[in-house]
Parts: sequence; structure tokens; C-alpha cells
Amino acid sequence: MSVPRLLVDAGNTRVKWVLVTENLWSDQGDADYADLSALTQKAPARIKCAIASVAGSARNTQLSQLLLDKDITPVWLESGERFLDLKNLYSTPSQLGVDRWMSLIAARQRHDGASLVVSLGTAMTIDALSTEGEYLGGVIIPGYRLMQRSLHEGTAQIGSENGSWQAFPRNTADAVQSGIVAAMCGAILLQHARLAEKCRCIPLTLLTGGDAGMLMPYLDLPVEQVPCLVLEGIEQVTRKGWAG
Repeated sequence: MSVPRLLVDAGNTRVKWVLVTENLWSDQGDADYADLSALTQKAPARIKCAIASVAGSARNTQLSQLLLDKDITPVWLESGERFLDLKNLYSTPSQLGVDRWMSLIAARQRHDGASLVVSLGTAMTIDALSTEGEYLGGVIIPGYRLMQRSLHEGTAQIGSENGSWQAFPRNTADAVQSGIVAAMCGAILLQHARLAEKCRCIPLTLLTGGDAGMLMPYLDLPVEQVPCLVLEGIEQVTRKGWAG
């Protein structure tokens, strides 16, 4: 019999969680840090809990206090050198963001070939996984809203109105929207081409994060959207570590 678990993905701006019982997911949630009461409303007291957090010390303290009220002491997950046949080739494996490591673990369980793992949140990360299960490395660029904010705050003539994607934009709002989409897609396409050349295959691209649905229609690649890839990785880690 598997151990019931509360799994938490604490990002920079939002928190996702799921209760897992008998390896079945239930009571999934998603909220910003302004109100996390729903996180503990249905969580049984003293349940085992694992958190993958990139949120910083203040947010982590907030989460710890919420869980303490339910007598829950979480395990704070970290990146490692290996998980099953997945090998972390980061120069210092522990410095890889734990959310990226959990996503790579989940990606490897989903697909045993080469894959490109793209997370679209506050930042966009693009990570390459070889057919042999080696994490080759990845890039980090500003996410959609960071790009948009930098243009609005750093230039005098760009307004704050929202535009729409156009192949050849003819107004400033559309030019901003189309430029951001082009920059994000271009980075993904470049890394996909590099991985394809290295692995001599066509890698599968996995998209996750809040802006995955927005960007997906513009990518001319074999793409699969996975809304909760980090949580899937946490489940794999805890299923192995807390079985029985």
C-alpha cells in the first residue's frame, strides 16, 4: 500500500499542489501566495509532504507556517546527480533549479528518447535530455510577462495596451506581442535544432507552465503540453522514496 502524499510545486509567483493516495491524484490546486488557505483545507493532518521550491526564503517560510498549523513537516527536495537512469551533467548538480530537475525526471518517465523540456513561467527554461538519459544542459530567458514588462518600463514610446500576434505587425502593440512570441519560439527552435543534431533524431518537445498554452500554437514541432510536469517529477521521487 502506498503512502498518502501532499506534493507541492512552489514557483516564483504561484503554488501548485496535489494529494496522492494509492498513486491516484486528487484535490489538485493552484493559487498565488496572497491566499494559500486552499492548500491545507483538504490536507489531512500529519500527511507526508514534499515541496520543490524556487520561491525564496520568505515564501518558503510562509509555506512552512501554513503546513505547521496542520502538523505537517515537509521534505524540501533538492536537485541531485542521478535518478534511476537519468544523469545530471550540470557542472554543480545541486545548483540546478529543483523545478527543472523534477521536470526532467518526469520527462524521462514519459519518454525514453531525446526530449526538450520547456517551462514557461516567470522565466522560460529550455532543457535538453539525451536519448541515453543525460541532462545535457539548458538555457534561461525572461518569460512572457518579464519581456513585456521590460519593454514597457524601458522604452518611452511603447504603451501598455495588449496586441495580437501578426506575421508582419503594423502597430506597436502587435509588434510587441509578435516580437515576444518570436523570441520565445526562436529560442526553443534553436535548442531543438541543436539537440536534434547532437542526438541524430527528432526530439520530443514537452511544454509546461502557465504560458505553455499561449505559445504552443506557434511552434512547428512535435509538441506535447504537460500542465503539471514538476508535480509528476515530485511524485516519481516520493513514490520511490516513500513506497510501502
